[in-house]
Amino acid sequence: MGTASRVGFVGLGNIGGPMATNLCKAGLAVIAFDAAGTSARLPEGARAADSVASLASECSILLLSLPNAAAVEDVLEQTVQAHGRSVGTVVDLSTIGVRAAHRIEAKLSAAGIGYLDAPVSGGADGAGDRKIAIMCAGTPSVLERARQPLEALSDKIFHVGERPGQGQALKLLNNFLSATALAATSEAVTFGLRQGLEIDAMLPVLNASSGRSAATADKFPNHVANGRYASGFKNTLMAKDLGLFLAEAEAAGSDGRIGALVTEIWNDFSEQMPACDFTRIFQFIQKELSNHSAQ
Repeated sequence: MGTASRVGFVGLGNIGGPMATNLCKAGLAVIAFDAAGTSARLPEGARAADSVASLASECSILLLSLPNAAAVEDVLEQTVQAHGRSVGTVVDLSTIGVRAAHRIEAKLSAAGIGYLDAPVSGGADGAGDRKIAIMCAGTPSVLERARQPLEALSDKIFHVGERPGQGQALKLLNNFLSATALAATSEAVTFGLRQGLEIDAMLPVLNASSGRSAATADKFPNHVANGRYASGFKNTLMAKDLGLFLAEAEAAGSDGRIGALVTEIWNDFSEQMPACDFTRIFQFIQKELSNHSAQ
């Protein structure tokens, strides 16, 4: 099998693992690597690579799902330097920030590698069910080269701009809205509970009214009201994304009070309840309000 028909995938975590699985289910020849342990995380139907360098010599397109910009830049440095490199296109599904995407585009362009900035939204469940939104920024030609693996991941593929970094901007503003809605809904529902209302009574009304959001329609019924708290997205990652949003907003001169306040709340949550599911902000808000009432 030639390298042109092979898809490389780096990062088999909560989001990357299900995405790599869907590539295999679509019949693509997947070669994967994960620094935390490839064999233990390898999806059925994929073949394990023993290093990033070997992966880069065996495939023409490389997809990344990594936790931060430092991890992405490290993998891409190894890719660029790989002996016998065959990778001609990189699709970064990670959330790394606008300026990191600009740095990566410059580095890959100098090496003759096409770059698609393509962060995703939808969590682990969305990744597994092919319901994630993929926010693609890059030239139409690079997008077309990535079309087949992207369609294996989701039907919701959006070409949001031709300049890498625009996908990151959209992902960060989306997560800012998501984090704001989830924190605000937690405070609002706590208020309702103190008035003797039940969550199961509040949610249908909110979802039929102007207070509806992804928090009321998805996160609360599927993870909070039933005590599941298993969306697959950690609060520390949301705090990281909000820090990126605030930094990029400041750099663009569009930072404001709401962004600063929401980021502060999520930083406090992550410090007091580290590495837990981000839907547990409801428990954090309840505790904060109880402590405030006791003062």
